[in-house]
Amino acid sequence: MNPDDLEAQATAQTGLTDFGDPSYREGLERYCDALDHEAQLNDLGVVALPPSLVAALTNRLKVVDHVARHPAVAEERIEAPVVVVGMFRAGTTFLSQLLDADPGNRALLAWESQDSVPPPEPGERRSGPRVDAAQGGVDMLEMLNPAISAIHHEAASDPTECIAVMGQAFQSISWEAIANVPSYGAWWRAGDNRGAYDYHRLVLQTLQSAGVRGRWTLKSPHHALALDALVDTYPDARLVLLHRDPVTLTGSVCSLINVMSSTFSDADHRPYIAEHWSDTLAESIDRIEDFRARRPEHPILDVHYADLARDPVDTVRGVYDALGLEAGDGAFEAMADHLAAHPRGEFGGHRYDVTEFGLSEGTVRERFQEYVERYGVEAEHLDAPTG
Repeated sequence: MNPDDLEAQATAQTGLTDFGDPSYREGLERYCDALDHEAQLNDLGVVALPPSLVAALTNRLKVVDHVARHPAVAEERIEAPVVVVGMFRAGTTFLSQLLDADPGNRALLAWESQDSVPPPEPGERRSGPRVDAAQGGVDMLEMLNPAISAIHHEAASDPTECIAVMGQAFQSISWEAIANVPSYGAWWRAGDNRGAYDYHRLVLQTLQSAGVRGRWTLKSPHHALALDALVDTYPDARLVLLHRDPVTLTGSVCSLINVMSSTFSDADHRPYIAEHWSDTLAESIDRIEDFRARRPEHPILDVHYADLARDPVDTVRGVYDALGLEAGDGAFEAMADHLAAHPRGEFGGHRYDVTEFGLSEGTVRERFQEYVERYGVEAEHLDAPTG
C-alpha cells in the first residue's frame, strides 16, 4: 500500500497530475500504513483495496482538472442544503430516499459520487453507461458478500452518503467501514476536516454545473462528528438529526462493520468493532450536544425514527413544515409511491444481537440512558430494519 504507487496509477489512468489541496495526502499515507499494520487483510483485501484507493484518487484528479478548465464551476452556489447528520443506522438512508422522491430535491447519487466528471446532464442522471458501470461494482460486492444487501443495499442510482465523496479527501469514516484501522480513525477524528468539506463542496458544485439542480438533500453520520466544518462550509445548511434506540444502533452498526470488513479480512475483529463503534455513537452524541451549546444559531431538527417508521410521509411533511421547505409538484404522492414499490425487508431481513460482540443490552442501555431520557427515545426490538 504505497501512496506514491497509488498516485502514479491514478495519473497513468487519467494523464493528470494535479490532486488539488494537498491536505488529502496525509490521510492517504495514514490509511495505507494502517492497512499494512492493523487491518489484517486477506488475499482479497490485498487485491481489492488498492484499486478502491486509486479510484478515489482518479475521481479527485478529474474533479480538480474540470474546475481548472471551467473556473465558473467554483462560483456555483450550494444554497441551503438539507443535511441529515445522523445518528448512524437510525434510518438516514430511508429518510434520504423519501427526500429524493421530491422532484424539487437534488440528492447525491452513488454513481456520480464516484464518477463526477463530466457532470451529468438532466437526461442522463438515472440511467446510462456510467450508471450501468457503477451498478456492476455494486453487484460484484454483493456477490462477494451477499449479506451486505440485506444490511445496506444501495443501487448505483440511489442517494448515497457524503462520505463517498469525502473519502476522496481521505478524511472520512468511510474507510473505517471496510477495514479496521484504529490509528487512521483516531487521526481524522482529531482533525478539523476542513479539507474534506472543501472538496465535498467542489464536487457538489461540479455535479450541478451541467444543469441538474435543485435543493440538495445530503446525509451522513460522519457529519455528527464534524459539525463545525459542515456549517462553516455550508452556513445556511438545515440540519436534521434522527434519534433511535441506542441498543438497536449499536447492534446494527457492529453487524454492518463486521460484515463489510470481513469481506477483506479473515481475522476476528469483533472485540475492536464493539468498542470502537459503541464509542463512536457516544462521541457523536457528545459532539452534537457540544455543538448545540456553542452554536445555537445553527439549530438541529430532531426527528424520531419511531415516527418515521409509523408514518413515513406524514413525518417528512413535518420535516418540511419545521424547516420551511416548499415541496415539489406531487412530492408526497411520489414518496408514497416509493414506499409501495420498495416494501420493508425488500432485500432480506437484518438480524443482529449485541451479545455477538461481547456487549449486553443492559450495559448499552445504561451507557446511553441520559441520551434516551433527554430525547425521549423509544425502546424497540433488535430485529427492526435499519439504515
